[in-house]
Amino acid sequence: QVQLVESGGGLVQPGGSLRLSCAASGRTLTMGWFRQAPGKDREFVATINASGGSTGYADSVKGRFTISRSNSKNTAYLQMNSLQPEDSAVYSCAARNSAYRGYSSEQYNYWGQGTQVTVSS
Repeated sequence: QVQLVESGGGLVQPGGSLRLSCAASGRTLTMGWFRQAPGKDREFVATINASGGSTGYADSVKGRFTISRSNSKNTAYLQMNSLQPEDSAVYSCAARNSAYRGYSSEQYNYWGQGTQVTVSS
């Protein structure tokens, strides 16, 4: 059983940046970030494969967000730049028992509790 703990959320002004971290209790394969805003379904944000050499992004964040990982630290990151109010949501990291990228929540086996990101002036 892998436990995931997110950190780094908070309040930021439009155009600002935040970096989220996801610390895993053990070695993980593919990692992903998802978000859920009030009244909306959870949506895919980004994924990174086990080696860190392959990534994927939702169209809404492509060019603004960057997913990365440190396997030595069992940690995944989500660098978020040019944040907009529509990016406000609870961001959750997830891990799946596969070395390949995953784009849907059903593909993931383990989930963190989430961290709130609020973009507002």
